[in-house]
Amino acid sequence: MRDKAAIVGVGCCKFGENWDQSREDMMVEAAYQAYADAGIDDPQKQIDAVFCGVVYPNFSTGEVADALRLYGRPISHVQNYCATGTDAFRFGVFGVAAGVYDTVLVLGYDKPKDRGVSGPTVAFDRVRGLPATPAGWFSLCAARYFDTFGADRGDLAKIAVKNHHNGTLAPNSMLKREITVDDVLNARMISWPFGLYDCAAQSDGAAAVIVTRADRAKSFRDDYVLVKAVSIALSENPQSDPDFDFLRWKPTEYAARQAYEMAGIANPFEEIDVAQLHDCFTLTELLSYEDLGFIEKGAAREHIASGTFELTGDLPVNTDGGLKSFGHPTGATGVRMIYENVLQLRGQAGPRQVKGATTALSHNIGGAPQACGIAILGMP
Repeated sequence: MRDKAAIVGVGCCKFGENWDQSREDMMVEAAYQAYADAGIDDPQKQIDAVFCGVVYPNFSTGEVADALRLYGRPISHVQNYCATGTDAFRFGVFGVAAGVYDTVLVLGYDKPKDRGVSGPTVAFDRVRGLPATPAGWFSLCAARYFDTFGADRGDLAKIAVKNHHNGTLAPNSMLKREITVDDVLNARMISWPFGLYDCAAQSDGAAAVIVTRADRAKSFRDDYVLVKAVSIALSENPQSDPDFDFLRWKPTEYAARQAYEMAGIANPFEEIDVAQLHDCFTLTELLSYEDLGFIEKGAAREHIASGTFELTGDLPVNTDGGLKSFGHPTGATGVRMIYENVLQLRGQAGPRQVKGATTALSHNIGGAPQACGIAILGMP
Protein backbone atom coordinates (compact mmCIF):
# COMPACT_ATOMS: atom_id res chain seq x y z
CA MET A 1 0.00 0.00 0.00
CA ARG A 2 2.92 2.35 0.65
CA ASP A 3 3.07 5.29 -1.79
CA LYS A 4 0.07 4.07 -3.81
CA ALA A 5 -2.28 6.79 -2.54
CA ALA A 6 -1.75 10.54 -2.26
CA ILE A 7 -3.49 13.45 -0.55
CA VAL A 8 -4.18 16.32 -2.93
CA GLY A 9 -6.69 18.41 -0.99
CA VAL A 10 -7.61 19.19 2.62
CA GLY A 11 -10.22 21.32 4.37
CA CYS A 12 -11.37 22.08 7.90
CA CYS A 13 -14.08 24.29 9.37
CA LYS A 14 -13.59 26.13 12.64
CA PHE A 15 -13.96 23.83 15.65
CA GLY A 16 -16.00 25.02 18.62
CA GLU A 17 -19.54 25.42 19.88
CA ASN A 18 -20.88 26.02 16.39
CA TRP A 19 -24.42 27.06 17.29
CA ASP A 20 -24.73 29.00 14.02
CA GLN A 21 -23.90 25.99 11.83
CA SER A 22 -25.75 22.76 11.19
CA ARG A 23 -24.01 19.44 10.66
CA GLU A 24 -24.58 19.92 6.93
CA ASP A 25 -23.07 23.43 7.02
CA MET A 26 -19.86 22.08 8.57
CA MET A 27 -19.65 19.18 6.11
CA VAL A 28 -20.08 21.52 3.14
CA GLU A 29 -17.50 23.99 4.45
CA ALA A 30 -14.82 21.34 5.02
CA ALA A 31 -15.53 19.41 1.81
CA TYR A 32 -15.58 22.46 -0.46
CA GLN A 33 -12.35 23.74 1.07
CA ALA A 34 -10.82 20.38 0.19
CA TYR A 35 -12.27 20.51 -3.34
CA ALA A 36 -10.80 23.97 -3.89
CA ASP A 37 -7.47 22.89 -2.43
CA ALA A 38 -7.34 19.98 -4.88
CA GLY A 39 -8.56 22.03 -7.81
CA ILE A 40 -11.74 19.96 -8.10
CA ASP A 41 -14.41 21.99 -9.84
CA ASP A 42 -16.91 19.20 -10.52
CA PRO A 43 -17.11 16.77 -7.58
CA GLN A 44 -20.02 14.99 -9.25
CA LYS A 45 -17.59 13.77 -11.91
CA GLN A 46 -14.33 13.67 -9.95
CA ILE A 47 -15.28 12.00 -6.63
CA ASP A 48 -15.86 8.25 -6.90
CA ALA A 49 -16.75 7.47 -3.28
CA VAL A 50 -17.10 9.07 0.15
CA PHE A 51 -15.97 7.62 3.48
CA CYS A 52 -17.34 9.42 6.54
CA GLY A 53 -16.12 9.20 10.10
CA VAL A 54 -18.96 10.08 12.49
CA VAL A 55 -19.81 8.92 16.00
CA TYR A 56 -23.12 10.68 16.64
CA PRO A 57 -25.10 10.39 13.34
CA ASN A 58 -28.67 11.67 13.34
CA PHE A 59 -29.50 10.00 10.07
CA SER A 60 -27.95 7.59 7.59
CA THR A 61 -25.43 8.43 4.89
CA GLY A 62 -28.29 10.17 3.12
CA GLU A 63 -27.58 13.34 5.09
CA VAL A 64 -24.10 13.46 3.54
CA ALA A 65 -25.41 12.79 0.04
CA ASP A 66 -28.00 15.54 0.42
CA ALA A 67 -25.59 18.05 2.00
CA LEU A 68 -22.93 17.58 -0.69
CA ARG A 69 -25.32 16.76 -3.54
CA LEU A 70 -23.28 13.63 -4.25
CA TYR A 71 -25.53 10.93 -5.62
CA GLY A 72 -24.95 7.79 -7.66
CA ARG A 73 -21.86 6.64 -5.76
CA PRO A 74 -21.10 4.80 -2.49
CA ILE A 75 -21.12 6.81 0.73
CA SER A 76 -20.17 4.90 3.88
CA HIS A 77 -20.18 5.72 7.58
CA VAL A 78 -17.28 4.44 9.69
CA GLN A 79 -17.47 4.37 13.49
CA ASN A 80 -14.63 3.36 15.81
CA TYR A 81 -15.16 5.75 18.69
CA CYS A 82 -12.29 8.27 19.03
CA ALA A 83 -10.26 6.41 16.37
CA THR A 84 -13.10 6.96 13.88
CA GLY A 85 -11.44 9.65 11.74
CA THR A 86 -8.30 7.64 11.10
CA ASP A 87 -10.36 4.54 10.37
CA ALA A 88 -12.42 6.41 7.75
CA PHE A 89 -9.17 7.59 6.18
CA ARG A 90 -7.92 3.99 6.16
CA PHE A 91 -10.98 2.84 4.21
CA GLY A 92 -10.52 5.64 1.69
CA VAL A 93 -6.82 4.92 1.23
CA PHE A 94 -7.40 1.20 0.83
CA GLY A 95 -10.10 1.80 -1.80
CA VAL A 96 -7.70 3.92 -3.84
CA ALA A 97 -4.60 1.78 -3.28
CA ALA A 98 -6.53 -1.35 -4.32
CA GLY A 99 -7.50 0.30 -7.58
CA VAL A 100 -11.23 0.27 -6.87
CA TYR A 101 -11.49 4.08 -6.97
CA ASP A 102 -9.42 6.83 -8.56
CA THR A 103 -10.34 9.67 -6.18
CA VAL A 104 -12.30 9.68 -2.92
CA LEU A 105 -13.45 12.13 -0.29
CA VAL A 106 -12.78 11.32 3.37
CA LEU A 107 -14.99 13.39 5.67
CA GLY A 108 -14.90 13.43 9.46
CA TYR A 109 -17.63 15.31 11.34
CA ASP A 110 -19.59 15.42 14.57
CA LYS A 111 -21.82 17.95 16.35
CA PRO A 112 -22.07 16.79 19.97
CA LYS A 113 -22.95 20.26 21.31
CA ASP A 114 -26.44 19.94 19.84
CA ARG A 115 -27.05 16.80 21.86
CA GLY A 116 -27.62 18.75 25.07
CA VAL A 117 -24.68 17.28 27.02
CA SER A 118 -21.34 18.82 27.94
CA GLY A 119 -19.31 15.75 27.03
CA PRO A 120 -19.58 12.26 25.59
CA THR A 121 -22.26 10.11 27.17
CA VAL A 122 -19.81 7.41 28.13
CA ALA A 123 -19.67 5.66 31.48
CA PHE A 124 -16.95 3.07 31.91
CA ASP A 125 -18.68 0.73 34.32
CA ARG A 126 -16.35 -2.23 34.15
CA VAL A 127 -13.07 -0.82 35.47
CA ARG A 128 -12.12 -3.62 37.82
CA GLY A 129 -15.82 -3.89 38.62
CA LEU A 130 -16.17 -0.25 39.68
CA PRO A 131 -17.91 2.66 37.90
CA ALA A 132 -15.72 5.36 36.32
CA THR A 133 -15.95 8.32 33.97
CA PRO A 134 -13.38 8.69 31.14
CA ALA A 135 -11.41 11.18 33.28
CA GLY A 136 -11.59 8.81 36.25
CA TRP A 137 -10.37 5.86 34.22
CA PHE A 138 -7.45 7.69 32.59
CA SER A 139 -6.49 9.25 35.92
CA LEU A 140 -5.82 5.77 37.33
CA CYS A 141 -3.03 5.46 34.77
CA ALA A 142 -1.63 8.86 35.76
CA ALA A 143 -1.45 7.85 39.42
CA ARG A 144 0.39 4.64 38.55
CA TYR A 145 2.79 6.48 36.23
CA PHE A 146 3.56 9.06 38.93
CA ASP A 147 4.25 6.34 41.48
CA THR A 148 6.48 4.35 39.11
CA PHE A 149 8.51 7.07 37.39
CA GLY A 150 8.38 10.05 39.75
CA ALA A 151 6.44 12.38 37.46
CA ASP A 152 3.87 14.79 38.88
CA ARG A 153 1.07 17.18 37.97
CA GLY A 154 3.61 19.81 36.96
CA ASP A 155 4.81 17.60 34.11
CA LEU A 156 1.27 17.19 32.81
CA ALA A 157 0.71 20.93 33.18
CA LYS A 158 3.58 21.68 30.79
CA ILE A 159 1.84 19.58 28.12
CA ALA A 160 -1.35 21.60 28.56
CA VAL A 161 0.58 24.88 28.38
CA LYS A 162 2.31 23.75 25.17
CA ASN A 163 -0.91 22.72 23.48
CA HIS A 164 -2.76 25.87 24.48
CA HIS A 165 0.08 27.96 23.03
CA ASN A 166 0.04 26.01 19.77
CA GLY A 167 -3.72 26.37 19.56
CA THR A 168 -3.42 30.17 19.58
CA LEU A 169 -1.49 29.86 16.30
CA ALA A 170 -4.14 27.76 14.51
CA PRO A 171 -6.92 29.83 12.88
CA ASN A 172 -9.59 27.11 13.22
CA SER A 173 -8.90 26.08 16.82
CA MET A 174 -11.57 26.28 19.52
CA LEU A 175 -9.54 27.67 22.45
CA LYS A 176 -7.16 30.54 21.76
CA ARG A 177 -5.93 31.29 25.21
CA GLU A 178 -2.40 31.12 26.62
CA ILE A 179 -2.22 29.49 30.05
CA THR A 180 0.49 28.99 32.66
CA VAL A 181 1.55 26.02 34.75
CA ASP A 182 -0.02 27.74 37.75
CA ASP A 183 -3.31 28.07 35.85
CA VAL A 184 -3.30 24.31 35.28
CA LEU A 185 -2.35 23.41 38.85
CA ASN A 186 -4.92 25.76 40.40
CA ALA A 187 -7.81 24.86 38.09
CA ARG A 188 -10.94 23.08 39.24
CA MET A 189 -10.21 19.41 39.93
CA ILE A 190 -11.99 16.92 37.65
CA SER A 191 -10.46 13.60 38.73
CA TRP A 192 -7.10 13.71 40.49
CA PRO A 193 -4.56 14.39 39.12
CA PHE A 194 -6.55 15.91 36.23
CA GLY A 195 -7.75 19.45 36.62
CA LEU A 196 -9.87 21.29 34.07
CA TYR A 197 -6.90 22.13 31.84
CA ASP A 198 -5.75 18.52 31.68
CA CYS A 199 -8.92 17.58 29.79
CA ALA A 200 -9.60 18.08 26.09
CA ALA A 201 -12.36 20.37 24.89
CA GLN A 202 -15.19 18.52 23.17
CA SER A 203 -16.46 20.54 20.23
CA ASP A 204 -18.37 20.59 16.97
CA GLY A 205 -16.40 20.39 13.74
CA ALA A 206 -15.66 18.80 10.38
CA ALA A 207 -12.52 18.11 8.35
CA ALA A 208 -12.02 16.65 4.88
CA VAL A 209 -9.28 15.04 2.80
CA ILE A 210 -9.13 14.24 -0.92
CA VAL A 211 -7.24 11.00 -1.66
CA THR A 212 -6.28 9.93 -5.17
CA ARG A 213 -4.01 7.43 -6.90
CA ALA A 214 -0.36 8.43 -6.57
CA ASP A 215 0.15 8.22 -10.32
CA ARG A 216 -2.63 10.81 -10.81
CA ALA A 217 -1.60 13.17 -8.00
CA LYS A 218 0.39 15.57 -10.18
CA SER A 219 -2.70 16.29 -12.24
CA PHE A 220 -4.17 17.93 -9.11
CA ARG A 221 -1.13 19.69 -7.62
CA ASP A 222 2.67 19.47 -7.52
CA ASP A 223 3.02 19.41 -3.72
CA TYR A 224 0.94 16.30 -3.12
CA VAL A 225 1.53 14.20 0.00
CA LEU A 226 2.01 10.43 -0.11
CA VAL A 227 0.40 8.00 2.31
CA LYS A 228 3.25 5.94 3.72
CA ALA A 229 1.17 3.88 6.16
CA VAL A 230 -2.19 3.69 7.87
CA SER A 231 -3.03 1.13 10.54
CA ILE A 232 -5.76 0.22 13.00
CA ALA A 233 -5.09 -2.15 15.89
CA LEU A 234 -7.18 -3.43 18.76
CA SER A 235 -5.93 -4.65 22.10
CA GLU A 236 -7.41 -6.62 24.91
CA ASN A 237 -9.89 -4.46 26.85
CA PRO A 238 -7.60 -2.82 29.43
CA GLN A 239 -10.47 -2.61 31.89
CA SER A 240 -10.50 -6.39 32.19
CA ASP A 241 -7.04 -7.39 30.91
CA PRO A 242 -5.14 -8.96 33.86
CA ASP A 243 -1.83 -8.01 32.20
CA PHE A 244 -2.66 -4.32 31.82
CA ASP A 245 -0.10 -2.41 33.93
CA PHE A 246 -1.60 1.11 33.69
CA LEU A 247 1.70 2.38 32.19
CA ARG A 248 1.08 1.99 28.45
CA TRP A 249 -1.59 1.73 25.79
CA LYS A 250 -1.25 -1.65 24.11
CA PRO A 251 -3.28 -0.62 21.00
CA THR A 252 -0.81 2.22 20.36
CA GLU A 253 2.10 -0.21 20.53
CA TYR A 254 0.34 -2.66 18.20
CA ALA A 255 -0.71 -0.02 15.65
CA ALA A 256 2.72 1.61 15.70
CA ARG A 257 4.39 -1.71 14.96
CA GLN A 258 2.16 -2.18 11.91
CA ALA A 259 2.59 1.37 10.65
CA TYR A 260 6.37 1.50 11.06
CA GLU A 261 6.77 -1.77 9.20
CA MET A 262 4.50 -0.53 6.40
CA ALA A 263 6.35 2.80 6.14
CA GLY A 264 9.83 1.30 6.53
CA ILE A 265 10.58 3.31 9.68
CA ALA A 266 13.20 1.88 12.04
CA ASN A 267 13.86 4.88 14.33
CA PRO A 268 10.67 6.95 14.75
CA PHE A 269 12.29 9.68 16.83
CA GLU A 270 14.84 10.36 14.09
CA GLU A 271 12.65 9.68 11.06
CA ILE A 272 9.42 11.49 12.02
CA ASP A 273 9.54 15.29 11.90
CA VAL A 274 6.15 16.24 13.35
CA ALA A 275 3.34 14.35 15.11
CA GLN A 276 -0.29 14.88 16.11
CA LEU A 277 -1.11 12.73 19.16
CA HIS A 278 -4.42 11.94 20.84
CA ASP A 279 -4.33 14.15 23.93
CA CYS A 280 -7.83 13.54 25.28
CA PHE A 281 -6.03 14.03 28.61
CA THR A 282 -2.52 15.32 29.16
CA LEU A 283 -1.50 11.91 30.48
CA THR A 284 -2.59 10.29 27.21
CA GLU A 285 -0.13 12.42 25.26
CA LEU A 286 2.63 11.63 27.76
CA LEU A 287 2.11 7.86 27.50
CA SER A 288 1.95 8.09 23.70
CA TYR A 289 5.46 9.60 23.50
CA GLU A 290 6.69 6.33 24.94
CA ASP A 291 4.23 3.87 23.39
CA LEU A 292 5.07 5.16 19.90
CA GLY A 293 8.75 4.52 20.52
CA PHE A 294 9.77 8.17 20.38
CA ILE A 295 11.49 7.82 23.76
CA GLU A 296 12.16 5.13 26.36
CA LYS A 297 9.48 4.12 28.87
CA GLY A 298 9.68 6.42 31.89
CA ALA A 299 11.72 9.11 30.09
CA ALA A 300 8.85 11.51 29.32
CA ARG A 301 9.49 13.77 32.29
CA GLU A 302 12.99 14.79 31.19
CA HIS A 303 11.90 15.32 27.59
CA ILE A 304 8.95 17.49 28.65
CA ALA A 305 11.32 19.58 30.79
CA SER A 306 13.81 20.02 27.92
CA GLY A 307 11.15 21.01 25.38
CA THR A 308 11.61 18.03 23.05
CA PHE A 309 7.96 18.11 21.93
CA GLU A 310 7.50 21.89 21.67
CA LEU A 311 7.34 23.71 18.32
CA THR A 312 11.07 24.44 18.48
CA GLY A 313 11.98 21.00 19.85
CA ASP A 314 13.41 17.93 18.18
CA LEU A 315 9.97 16.37 17.55
CA PRO A 316 7.10 18.88 17.73
CA VAL A 317 3.82 17.33 18.88
CA ASN A 318 0.28 18.70 18.49
CA THR A 319 1.38 21.70 16.50
CA ASP A 320 -2.20 23.00 16.13
CA GLY A 321 -3.09 22.56 19.82
CA GLY A 322 -4.33 18.98 19.64
CA LEU A 323 -7.62 17.84 21.10
CA LYS A 324 -6.76 19.97 24.11
CA SER A 325 -7.26 23.34 22.46
CA PHE A 326 -8.18 22.75 18.81
CA GLY A 327 -11.20 20.76 19.99
CA HIS A 328 -12.49 17.21 19.78
CA PRO A 329 -15.55 16.47 17.62
CA THR A 330 -15.08 12.73 17.97
CA GLY A 331 -15.54 11.58 14.38
CA ALA A 332 -13.57 14.49 12.91
CA THR A 333 -10.45 14.42 15.08
CA GLY A 334 -8.43 11.86 13.12
CA VAL A 335 -9.13 13.68 9.84
CA ARG A 336 -8.24 17.03 11.45
CA MET A 337 -4.86 15.57 12.44
CA ILE A 338 -4.21 14.57 8.83
CA TYR A 339 -5.27 18.07 7.71
CA GLU A 340 -2.66 19.60 10.02
CA ASN A 341 0.07 17.20 8.96
CA VAL A 342 -0.56 17.93 5.28
CA LEU A 343 -0.21 21.67 5.95
CA GLN A 344 3.02 21.01 7.83
CA LEU A 345 4.50 18.88 5.04
CA ARG A 346 3.58 21.48 2.41
CA GLY A 347 5.13 24.26 4.50
CA GLN A 348 1.76 26.01 4.86
CA ALA A 349 1.31 25.98 8.66
CA GLY A 350 2.23 29.63 9.18
CA PRO A 351 3.60 30.60 12.62
CA ARG A 352 3.39 27.00 13.84
CA GLN A 353 5.39 25.63 10.88
CA VAL A 354 7.99 22.97 11.64
CA LYS A 355 11.03 23.71 9.47
CA GLY A 356 11.93 21.10 6.89
CA ALA A 357 9.21 18.61 7.84
CA THR A 358 9.05 15.74 5.33
CA THR A 359 7.47 12.93 7.39
CA ALA A 360 4.49 13.25 9.74
CA LEU A 361 2.56 10.89 12.03
CA SER A 362 -0.95 11.11 13.46
CA HIS A 363 -2.20 8.99 16.35
CA ASN A 364 -5.85 8.48 17.20
CA ILE A 365 -6.90 6.33 20.16
CA GLY A 366 -10.38 5.50 21.39
CA GLY A 367 -12.70 3.25 23.28
CA ALA A 368 -11.65 1.78 26.58
CA PRO A 369 -9.07 2.71 25.09
CA GLN A 370 -8.93 -0.44 23.02
CA ALA A 371 -8.55 0.82 19.42
CA CYS A 372 -5.78 2.89 17.88
CA GLY A 373 -5.28 4.34 14.42
CA ILE A 374 -2.00 5.67 13.05
CA ALA A 375 -1.35 7.40 9.73
CA ILE A 376 2.13 8.25 8.42
CA LEU A 377 2.44 10.76 5.60
CA GLY A 378 5.48 11.87 3.62
CA MET A 379 6.60 14.06 0.77
CA PRO A 380 7.59 12.34 -2.51
